[in-house]
Amino acid sequence: MEVEEYIVRRVSDCYWRDDVNCATTTLRVLSELYGISLEKQVLYSAVGLHGAGGFAAQCGLVEGGLLFIGILGAERNLTPETIVSCCYHFARTFEVRFGSLLCSQLRPEGFKADNPPHLCEALTVQAISFAALYVKNSPEFAGLEKYLQHID
Repeated sequence: MEVEEYIVRRVSDCYWRDDVNCATTTLRVLSELYGISLEKQVLYSAVGLHGAGGFAAQCGLVEGGLLFIGILGAERNLTPETIVSCCYHFARTFEVRFGSLLCSQLRPEGFKADNPPHLCEALTVQAISFAALYVKNSPEFAGLEKYLQHID
């Protein structure tokens, strides 16, 4: 299965079957793509990260990506300073690509009581694809390209 197809399928599963938020979805899918196992506490830590618990602040798609970069960086024995630098660069390039880091600006209809669930599904697919390519193309994570060829 191609990576993009895998991301589409897994985002749909996470949202509609498992009913988890964007940060958790991002963290789960990226960890699957790169073969990183996650502890339950890590997944629980992402429960309130969808726009800062719905406050419409920093987007959970950004936060999930940042969490993953930190976990992957630790797995690769990167220094904390290098991980921070990678996170900064990821956030900066995310903002350039998507126009903001804020959920209130990225969410298609903002936050209204009558919003349907999982409004950001298409954006989530784009953001996870972006994050996966960011990791693949980062020299700090060299050698991980093999994970993004095909997904079984």
